[in-house]
Amino acid sequence: MAPPSKQPNTLIAGGAGFIGSHLCDRFLRDGHRVTCVDNLLTNRLENVDHLLGNPDFTFLHQDISSSADLGSGYDYILNFACPASPIDYLKFPFETLDVGSFGMKNLLDVAHKSGAVILQASTSEVYGDPLVQPQDESYWGHVNPIGPRSVYDESKRFAEALMASYHRELGVQTRIIRIFNTYGPRMRLDDGRVLPTFMKQALSGEPISIFGDGSQTRSFCYVDDLVEGIVRLLHSDETDPVNIGNPDEITIGQFAEEIVALTGSGSTISYHPLPEDDPKVRQPDITKARRVLG
Repeated sequence: MAPPSKQPNTLIAGGAGFIGSHLCDRFLRDGHRVTCVDNLLTNRLENVDHLLGNPDFTFLHQDISSSADLGSGYDYILNFACPASPIDYLKFPFETLDVGSFGMKNLLDVAHKSGAVILQASTSEVYGDPLVQPQDESYWGHVNPIGPRSVYDESKRFAEALMASYHRELGVQTRIIRIFNTYGPRMRLDDGRVLPTFMKQALSGEPISIFGDGSQTRSFCYVDDLVEGIVRLLHSDETDPVNIGNPDEITIGQFAEEIVALTGSGSTISYHPLPEDDPKVRQPDITKARRVLG
């Protein structure tokens, strides 16, 4: 789909977060007028401080889960508003469920009213602890719907269902991206995700904390590559989910050793029990992304 000829008007929910702030940067560089809405529950205003003087940038300190006015007349809406790390969504379970239901519906209503293309940041967590390796978009997942992680998994799965329903019933132009592990600047060191945690521990000489025996796998994608995939998906005509991530997996044990070597740290490895429902493997099949997005 070709972008509009006038200056595009784009709403980015969760725009003060790690990925959201990089999207604000990208869309401003691409000539958009950007409205960033964020309740700053787990995100930080400092991530977009450098944009506050830009006349094409507006920051709204709001919660999309409330019925507050989010404006209208948007060409594009991107929903990245959700606690995204286990520490955060386990601390804020009700807020996490709210943003995937009430928040998603509020944004879809704005998209319907505006005639906007709306993109939902879904997640590899919709596959749960997968029984299929690697995971492609046709896999329905292996998810515990009442476990501690379910507040995040089911919030994202419900948001996908809402997106599909608005597309089928109301013709809203929807895009769903399933994001795999991503890293880069502006991650919080205390957010509990593996890369910032290992980096913080290595740089301070603390033991590297591995949950389980370290044989579980993850696939790490750099944020700029993810953002490029998001932009391409937004401008495509693909309404079904698309995986975006690095198809090369690494064990957590190998990853810890790599970080110790790169930092020159004297950190040792310490092992801890694996949290409930923590996935043993995580590797995207990006065949569809290669075909549809190039």
